[in-house]
Amino acid sequence: MKIAISTSVIQRGKTGVAQYVLALTKALLPYADVVKFHILALAQDLPLFEFARGRMEIVPVDEQWRPAVRNIWWHQQVLPRWLDKQQIDVLHVPSYRRMVHTAHCHLVSTIHDLAPFHVKKKYDLARMIYGRVIVKHLARRQNGIIAVSTSTAQDIEHYFGVPVQKQNVILNGIDHARFNPGDRPAACDQVAQRWQLQEPFFLYVSRLEHPAKNHTRLIEAFDQFKTSSGSPWQLVLAGSDWHGAEHIHAAARDSRHAKDIRFLGFVEDAVLPDLYRAASTMVYPSLFEGFGLPPIEAMACGCPVITSNCGSLGEVVGNAARIINPEDVGDMAKALQEVASHREKREALIPAGLQNARRFNWDDNARRVMEVYEKPFTGSRSWGG
Repeated sequence: MKIAISTSVIQRGKTGVAQYVLALTKALLPYADVVKFHILALAQDLPLFEFARGRMEIVPVDEQWRPAVRNIWWHQQVLPRWLDKQQIDVLHVPSYRRMVHTAHCHLVSTIHDLAPFHVKKKYDLARMIYGRVIVKHLARRQNGIIAVSTSTAQDIEHYFGVPVQKQNVILNGIDHARFNPGDRPAACDQVAQRWQLQEPFFLYVSRLEHPAKNHTRLIEAFDQFKTSSGSPWQLVLAGSDWHGAEHIHAAARDSRHAKDIRFLGFVEDAVLPDLYRAASTMVYPSLFEGFGLPPIEAMACGCPVITSNCGSLGEVVGNAARIINPEDVGDMAKALQEVASHREKREALIPAGLQNARRFNWDDNARRVMEVYEKPFTGSRSWGG
């Protein structure tokens, strides 16, 4: 069996979808001995897949196809011809934004969320129309849909008309070799040296996207918390600037406690676990998530978590986090005050988080993804054992 995975939506490795694609590719490596994988990657993204070279065929895609409109055209017009020429059996597109309409092979797509239906002004008008209208028809053309949570699967049924029972709900995983409690004092030293950060601090790991990621309300809640408590805690925002980032930076500049709000920019994979380990508490007040990896990564590193339960987050974090209403600034400020002032409450979240994080395993997920790939082929093996 020959499988092609299109990776052009990973944005140079700086998004949650990128983490999904890279982790899934690594987890699929053991199957490369029995099936042929082709990883299609834009030229500037090729270094991210060096770990697979020699086990999988890495296929360069010219950078001219990176811009969104051109990339959509490439998927609909150029890619199908390449699939025919290579006699590909399965195409996996791990994002609803690039699902292929027609090809002479089995079409599989991962849908991470349907945020355009839940968050107003998440994208510009053209992207909102594409996400709401065009994608609906593309989804119905897929032979296999992978939903990363039950919440997302229910959205796909509601908005796209694809029944949950015809989808494959496969939760994301995390790399437990990377994300674990580790040596916290050493992590604190590393974070202090790299960013001059000292405990205590709240950490938010997410791209700086407004309004979906809710940074501005978090900054307002942090202001309320600092003003009422006089606490030394800082707020640390880690992530690349994205759509609407200027509103987040403006809110921080206007804050009465601007000196205690830090922007770290994109944090490389190699140092992210230490940042989680050093943080006093992670706060993740997103307005909507199709899954939400950062809270689980934080939990696996022994970091207490405050989060909303919007979208899939309630399903993902279970009872292992302090839940807030992300649209209620006062409720958010109360949660910040609670975990900052009561060490015992903060520390009680740590074992609960560690236990919850164990549910998310990429090895098991890769086996289930392989089962989706082989469904249409009679006489094909089951990827168990």
